[in-house]
Amino acid sequence: MPVKYIPYYPSTVEGQAILNNFTRTRRALSYRDNDRVHDRIRRGMPFYELEKIETVGENSKNMLIRGECISACAYLKDKGVKVDLVYIDPPFASGADYAKKVNLRRCPEIARKIAEMEEEYNTNGNGDQNGGIDFDELRAFEEKMYGDIWNKEDYLNWMFENLTAIKSVMNDSASIYVHLDWHIGHYVKILMDEVFGEDNFRNEIVWWYPSGSDPFPQFNRKHDNIFWYTKDIEKWTFNFDEVAIPYTKEQEARFDQWDENRGNWYYWNINPRGERVKTFKKAGVGEYDVWNIGINASEIKEIGYATGKPQKLIDRIIKASSDEGMLVADFFGGSGVTAKVANDLKRKFIHVDVGINSIQTARDRLIAAGAPFDIYDVQDGVSLFRNPAQTMDKLKTLITGLKNEDSLDSFWVGAIHDSKLGMMPCYIPNLLDHSTKILDIPLMNRIINIAMPELPDSVKKVIVHYVDIEDEKELDAFIRENNPTDLEIELRDLKEVLDDVVINDVADFEMKKEGKEYVVRFKSFTSDRLIQKIEEYNKKKELQKIGKSLLPKKEADPDKGSDSDNENGDDEEDNDDVAVNGKDSNFTPIQISETGLELIEFISIDCKNKDGVWHSNTEIKIDRKGYVIKNGKKTKEFWDGKIFSPQKPIRIKIRNIAGDESINAI
Repeated sequence: MPVKYIPYYPSTVEGQAILNNFTRTRRALSYRDNDRVHDRIRRGMPFYELEKIETVGENSKNMLIRGECISACAYLKDKGVKVDLVYIDPPFASGADYAKKVNLRRCPEIARKIAEMEEEYNTNGNGDQNGGIDFDELRAFEEKMYGDIWNKEDYLNWMFENLTAIKSVMNDSASIYVHLDWHIGHYVKILMDEVFGEDNFRNEIVWWYPSGSDPFPQFNRKHDNIFWYTKDIEKWTFNFDEVAIPYTKEQEARFDQWDENRGNWYYWNINPRGERVKTFKKAGVGEYDVWNIGINASEIKEIGYATGKPQKLIDRIIKASSDEGMLVADFFGGSGVTAKVANDLKRKFIHVDVGINSIQTARDRLIAAGAPFDIYDVQDGVSLFRNPAQTMDKLKTLITGLKNEDSLDSFWVGAIHDSKLGMMPCYIPNLLDHSTKILDIPLMNRIINIAMPELPDSVKKVIVHYVDIEDEKELDAFIRENNPTDLEIELRDLKEVLDDVVINDVADFEMKKEGKEYVVRFKSFTSDRLIQKIEEYNKKKELQKIGKSLLPKKEADPDKGSDSDNENGDDEEDNDDVAVNGKDSNFTPIQISETGLELIEFISIDCKNKDGVWHSNTEIKIDRKGYVIKNGKKTKEFWDGKIFSPQKPIRIKIRNIAGDESINAI
């Protein structure tokens, strides 16, 4: 259960246009045989304690928080923290799944040999000196990061709560930029009018990224929308000079008169009222609300985060709406670009995300940038896997007997079949939506009065999983009094299953002292989770290969147009089959070496603490080409299976290529 509830901002702005097809933060209870509302639950933001996981640098107020936006806002408000600028890039409700490409690293024993082979291939006439074969593409697979699939009303409820929570931690002079696209942006614009007030709307910024072509008979979709609102109509930060467009020579020439009092050049102009006024020289012409900024696919590929945004875009927002020393927050932090740019521009930052890959990506970027920060984990009782989407998928395999059931509504995740009771539909809370994690009367009311009456007559029992339960005795009484069916309801604690979600990897290593340094040498590394994933990938590709071989050539190898709009708007190629000299190569199964060291991405040594907050004294990261990044600095050295430390290591942290981390004592 939450420690307590923190009040939201007192109320939304009255007199605004609103959407009436969802309940917002006030969940109504409609009882059986009675359409009157008996009660309205008004809750604040659920407050959970934060556990500090790692500290980097000294005296930092910068934060990376793994958890939901609303939980982070509850913590910040409780601690009296106010932010000066918010940029968020939430899910777009696009209906798409987003995946992360997972690249195997080069096993230390063969890294140099592969490099020599690549160089020979790319210079002997069979390849291209500027490109040739990308051997790493043959050793990569994808993992789902999150599913951006929402019921429209659920999404708007969720966004309303997030916007209300964010407003509660904004300074009166703060601004918020909300980045969306055509899928749902027009609805969220109305929500923002309600939460922040129409008068506080400043701009709808169009981010235009002219690249590629959509393969559909329509105009190319090549822009996103960014809604900029202020909290207080009377005061906000806007640095005109920072984002002004430099004058052209012709524009410069107009300022041909000098004002002694102002100490500035000017020319006479006619204002909208027909009055003759002086126009003084500024830093340039005001920036327009259409920004032609490229996606910078190479930057996003290097970071390895599919939905990342270009630094140039965030740079413009932060320069325009904040000053040095101000606090910039991104509650859907993703690739960490907001935190990184904020640090570059001498601002403080808060990065929040529910995905561990987001926290790791942001951490590594900030290490390279030399930024100080602390990493926190929201203690909400949910032991997430890498992110909520993957955790939900994992749960389905861990709940004994659970299988998909096409005959059931999507409200039910599946069913367990019992020899006596038959099919038992199962409910699992959405781990992305905090309002479903606590099983209370409003949620149970929905289950028994909406979901259960729609079940087939043959169903005798349902199973309802929960993360937290508000008052079990009160809930049981509510079920007895208001259940309109004869179905039995069994409540099960989901935390017992969640505890089994995270599976530690196994590393075999030894430590020796060589001269003045300690060296840890890795003998082997085993990740059952990754091995299983790779085996599944190999089987899938083999089946696809067999399927293609059975099709006529024209169907098996059709001309490929570019992909339709993804969240970044860029065109991504299908790299499942790598083409060599214009011909499709046969699929080569991914194989793991005997040592399995190619499954390691990152190693960190703590020489200070044997438990508790992590302190990284020295660390290495192996990039997808096999080169080592030492303490955030890139090198051209291949990893040799070792890590060196000037101090005696106490414990070691190992991250595999998919983002799972395990800590071992030395």
